[in-house]
This record gives sequence, C-alpha cells and structure tokens, in this order.
Amino acid sequence: MTHHADIRAERLSPSGELVVFEHANLGYGKLTVLADLNLVLASGDYLGIVGPNGAGKTTILKAMLGILRPLSGRVRRDASVRFGYVPQRQYVDETYPLTVMEVALMGRYSLLGVFARPKQKDREFVLECLDHVGIADLAGKPYRDLSGGQKQRTLIARALAGQPQALILDEPTNDMDIGSEYAIMELVKHFNTKDAITVVMVSHLLNVVANYARDLAILDGGVRVVGETKEVLSAQHLTEIYGVPVDVATVDGRSVVLTGVVHD
Repeated sequence: MTHHADIRAERLSPSGELVVFEHANLGYGKLTVLADLNLVLASGDYLGIVGPNGAGKTTILKAMLGILRPLSGRVRRDASVRFGYVPQRQYVDETYPLTVMEVALMGRYSLLGVFARPKQKDREFVLECLDHVGIADLAGKPYRDLSGGQKQRTLIARALAGQPQALILDEPTNDMDIGSEYAIMELVKHFNTKDAITVVMVSHLLNVVANYARDLAILDGGVRVVGETKEVLSAQHLTEIYGVPVDVATVDGRSVVLTGVVHD
C-alpha cells in the first residue's frame, strides 16, 4: 500500500493533554453510568476501552467528543484539537447509493463548513486518504456494495479527511473475519506510530485490543480499571475484574486471554 497523503497530526499544546476527566460522573438525566472517572488522554496515546454492551464505552466517547456533559466533576478538552470519529459501520445509513468517494468526502465538511462546496484540492486530498487506507481504486464504487472491511476503511478515510489529531473508533473490527480484523488493526497502528495520530478504540474484544493499545480502560459491571496494558493485563487482575478464572498466555509474542482457566 502506498502512502501519499500527509495526514500526520499537528503538534499541540506543550502539556499534550487532549482530554482530562477529573472525578467525572457520566450519565443521562438521573442515571449515572460511570462514577468518579479519572482519565487523561494525551497526544500520541493509544487507548483501548474494553467492556460488554451497556458498560459505558459509548458514554466515554460522547464525553470525549464534547457531546455529553458530565453530571458532576469535570471533563477538560483542548478546544484546538480536531477529533475524527469512526462509528460502527452497521449504523451508517446505506439508503442512498453514495459512492466511496462521496462518503469519504463528507469528512471534509468539518473543515469547510456545512454549506461550502468542496474544491478540487479537497477531492484530491480525500482521494489520497482513500489511498492511505488502501482503497483508492474503489473511489467510484457504491459504498453499500463493499465488504465489511472495505466499508470500515471508507469510514476511516472519511475521518482522516478532516485532518484530525485524534482518531476515535467505535468497534472497528465488529463482525469481521480474522484476516480483515488483523488488517484494520495494523492500519490503525500505522496511524498512531507513523502518522502521530492519537487513537482511542472501543471494543468488546479484549484479545484484539490488548495487543495494540498501550493503555487500557476496562469497564464491566461498574468496575473501572485504567492503566498501562502490560500492568492491567494480568491473570489476577482480570480474574478480579470479571469474576471468572482468567489466564493470560503469550503466543509468538502476542497476548492471549483465556477464560475458564483454573490456576493451581
């Protein structure tokens, strides 16, 4: 895959803090979903947020994006930061027969304004973004006719079109085969390590995220653990969090989380 688009993240404030949660209670109305959350997202981070449905993963994303205000406590956001959001692809409306290029071009409007018309240079940049994710040859194809992996790459290109400093991905490998899952995760790793883009990835697949994210936030039944992946990912720690026997093995340098394993 060739990489022509200069999507590298711009340098931010000296502190490097993009979002800071300070004793934040997050929820809706009178319902508190997450209480006393303390978390710092800094420039260059790769944060994995893992947990089952209903654990509060999407709630954290909304607060990071500034869509949801905390019920109490504080969420400080660097107003200069541009976030690129990649939603779950099953929630993207496929009613209209939009091409891959048209879908990806939507990401450019965050810079142009809703009523502005994209110029040739914008189309050229978006095409470079499609090339960056390996699907420039599909630019004229209908989005709804693509495979799951190709749709995911299109949505990532749409987020990159806005030239973000931080990329937030919601379940990017959901319902993918092993090959597509690996390809997407390697692509996201490239953005973080080569393009200096901060990454936040939400998933219910601990085994997938654990081998890429440098930091993990594990949510389950109200239990929250935030720390470096190598520290959080221990058999004792995970057994306490999930309430079932868990072991962590290393196979060819990769971590594998095994449930139902009884320790001697």
